[in-house]
Amino acid sequence: MKALPMVRVRYLGRQPYAPVWRAMQRFTDLRDAHTLDEIWLLEHDPIFTLGQAGKPEHVLAAGDIPVLPVDRGGQVTYHGPGQIVLYPLIDLRRLGFGVKQLVSRIEQAIIDTCAHYGVSAERRDGAPGVYVGAAKIAALGLRVRRGCVFHGLAFNIGMDLTPFLRINPCGYQGLAVTQLLDCGGSGETAVVAPVLVAALVRGFGLDPQTAPSELPVMP
Repeated sequence: MKALPMVRVRYLGRQPYAPVWRAMQRFTDLRDAHTLDEIWLLEHDPIFTLGQAGKPEHVLAAGDIPVLPVDRGGQVTYHGPGQIVLYPLIDLRRLGFGVKQLVSRIEQAIIDTCAHYGVSAERRDGAPGVYVGAAKIAALGLRVRRGCVFHGLAFNIGMDLTPFLRINPCGYQGLAVTQLLDCGGSGETAVVAPVLVAALVRGFGLDPQTAPSELPVMP
């Protein structure tokens, strides 16, 4: 039986956004054909990020929360404590995946994680992300450079959802947002994160190996 490709998994705790973003860019720019894929899991300090297609008018009232334009796809979203942010730093060419497969398998991992807690979640055509009923529980914002993906997903677990009222989430006015805790699942990110990782590596056909809880130093 052929061994599965290895992926390093890093649980990084709570982190400010900008240094992790720069580390993702550096990792992607400096990796080569032999660099192992990585998955980073963390929670961010409160911040609104505006994707490449983002329109500033979708930020209604940022108040004391910073707004940062970034190089991912998508519109505006909120990150904060109690939300799992997962960055799959994966060489798509090496795995033979296209972008549509990437999005589908990330969404499926979130759907499977929700199902683990008895929560029925689903996709929506033309609106990437995962929904429970009419409310969005997870958002996607990705970037592919030289066949390698960075940025990733934000999965609401047990957080203060009120900052979403200050924006049009993902560019949709009045879009309802929910979280796993309010749907009957766990509200603990540390509990849900390994379930999400297991679902994701299963979908990608990867062998997870826990790495140190620190950002990697690239040569």
